Amino acid sequence: MSHPSAGRRLGIIVGVVALAVVLGGAGLYWARNPERSELTDAARQGATGKFIRLSDGVTHYDVAGPDTGRTVVLVHGFSVPYYIWDSTSAHLASAGYRVVRYDEYGRGLSDRPDVPYVDDLYDRQLVELLDSLKITDRVDLAGVSMGGAVTSMFAGRHPQRVRSLILVDPVAGSGGGQGMFAWPVVGGVLWQSLAVPTMADGQASDFVDPSRFPGWSDKYREQMRYKGFGRALLSHRVSREGMTMDTVYQRVAATPIPVLLIWGKEDKTVPFALSESVRKAIPKAEFHAIDGAGHLPILEKAAETDSLVKAFLGRQAR
Repeated sequence: MSHPSAGRRLGIIVGVVALAVVLGGAGLYWARNPERSELTDAARQGATGKFIRLSDGVTHYDVAGPDTGRTVVLVHGFSVPYYIWDSTSAHLASAGYRVVRYDEYGRGLSDRPDVPYVDDLYDRQLVELLDSLKITDRVDLAGVSMGGAVTSMFAGRHPQRVRSLILVDPVAGSGGGQGMFAWPVVGGVLWQSLAVPTMADGQASDFVDPSRFPGWSDKYREQMRYKGFGRALLSHRVSREGMTMDTVYQRVAATPIPVLLIWGKEDKTVPFALSESVRKAIPKAEFHAIDGAGHLPILEKAAETDSLVKAFLGRQAR
């Protein structure tokens, strides 16, 4: 009786190992991927805020304050939805401003379109939201973390629509490589299995004292239930690989738009040292370093940052 050749035996072993890896990966993906539900109109029932359908999908937004007030638009960061601005929104609305917040595509209760998450998408979403709300006057624009990139890009592209710009611990420097997460197909599986499940608990690193914000991680997990969340975040990260923010901020500096820059001194997410590069790119920016705050001084030092924001807005001509 003949026996398999050494080459055939090796082929069988490789095939078995490959099958084991595929099955193991599929099992890991199924066990750890938190995205189990479709984000539908039914899933949104009972949610606070409003919804509007734009060209790339449904956008979840909120408007607070008097309709006659000057419009301030607050843009959240990489993954925490618009509730990150709760304190600032309430403070400004009570001061008579009309405050608009929204969930960027892929986050919160906004749709997760299967498209590249690039600057054009974020810019189009904000343009269409303002147009749909019939906001034609110039707006005061504020962005935290990645929202700093979105708002700065918008200000550079549409300076005629922006009265002033507020940046809170904005992303800075260059986007790093994504390693194995950038691999075709496999990278997405690994991202959903290894990175996404840890994101909720990882939000604690944004604070100097996370114990002051109980339930923050649980609130974040709500958006993770819906399919497309992780895909959107990974697409965004891959699209920014190697991109430097200096040119974006320099474009803002070339406009007449006044800029307020606020940064938590103990920020570990976008380290305080990077504030130097933003200040160099936008020399005209009014800068305030916040003691005892990490990545989110708008929450950890709400009274101080709200006061700075309100005073800055008050100095801008209507």
